[in-house]
Amino acid sequence: MNDIPIEIRRATEADADTIAVQRAVMFRDMSSLDPSVEGELLEAATSQIREAIASGEYIAWLAHLAGDPQRIIGGSGVQLRRLFPRPDETGKRVLIGREGIVLNVYVERDFRRRGLARRLMEVLLDWVRGSDVVRLVLHSSDDGRRLYESMGFVPTTEMRYTDDLR
Repeated sequence: MNDIPIEIRRATEADADTIAVQRAVMFRDMSSLDPSVEGELLEAATSQIREAIASGEYIAWLAHLAGDPQRIIGGSGVQLRRLFPRPDETGKRVLIGREGIVLNVYVERDFRRRGLARRLMEVLLDWVRGSDVVRLVLHSSDDGRRLYESMGFVPTTEMRYTDDLR
């Protein structure tokens, strides 16, 4: 990664707070997090991420400076869920397995635009290829769209319901 030695390791339950902080900063950077709810997001995300890693529902990776595993500078993850059988995009094959939702792809500001997000995604994709994941999706920020498209992701017709569900 441009002259800075980086190592990537699999995240554990003990990393849940770090991943939650990255998640909050990611939403803050996208201007989608009101400061008044940041504490609530951090608390809820830490708890759920820890549970999801423990159960195997969430697989994540963290990037750190080589030789300094405590200096986390980026991360990526995939949440897994059972996919009801469905046809693939061609309609000629039935997908049976799990769907992966790519989440929490984050790189600290000082390390952006150096290929680290790509490396984190390559590690994630390598893991997915060896799993029972048959469909992989993500929601991209505007800044991430070019990276994901260059790695084979394509825009879809997904829609989101925006009325309050509670």
